Amino acid sequence: MTDTRASEGQYWAPGTQILWRYRENAGERIHICRPVTVAHDDADVLALWLSPGTPCVRPVMLDGRLPYEEPLVSRYTAPRTVKRVPWAGNGILSLMRPGEPWSVWLWWADGWRFKSWYVNLESPYSRGPGTVDSEDHFLDIDVFPDRTWRWRDEDEFAQARQDGLMDADQAGTVEAAGRKALASIAAWASPFSDGWEDWRPDPAWPVPELPGDWDRITSAPPVPSA
Repeated sequence: MTDTRASEGQYWAPGTQILWRYRENAGERIHICRPVTVAHDDADVLALWLSPGTPCVRPVMLDGRLPYEEPLVSRYTAPRTVKRVPWAGNGILSLMRPGEPWSVWLWWADGWRFKSWYVNLESPYSRGPGTVDSEDHFLDIDVFPDRTWRWRDEDEFAQARQDGLMDADQAGTVEAAGRKALASIAAWASPFSDGWEDWRPDPAWPVPELPGDWDRITSAPPVPSA
């Protein structure tokens, strides 16, 4: 990985490879780690490209099943570990704006047919040397090309609250962020209006690799959000 520390007035150049990471909820470790390529970085937006087939680290149940295969009632309380697995399906472009409590992902079908935007409610991102870190907040929003939208994973958000992964104050903050995101969608504000659905990765970019010590990286405390 390119070890580039972003600071005020200094941004990652397109083509730089970094780690896009999520810390576990109500915990200390990183449990999602995705090697990505920086597509764009400035004071307004950080755009990250996750290429198909990229080796990633993600949480799994102890028997190897993915969390969504576990019944909802025990999805967040049954023991877990992390596993190295390739990113399945087509790539995604993630757009992060400084201080904003969500990121916007773009999904394409085969042949670069644009499908939808995905608003992932999360902590505002924080930068480290060659890393960008956040914490997922369960609740999401699908946004379609005709500008319609729908809530997603409301059941997981409710279960996470019941299981103590966020308290009432944090849940209220997440719900307020969701309402703010919906206002942005209704206004068709940036990044929805910026034409990112026509973006394409540089074909010369190689698929990033996980560092050899990825197990140490996921067990280390992440950079806290600003």
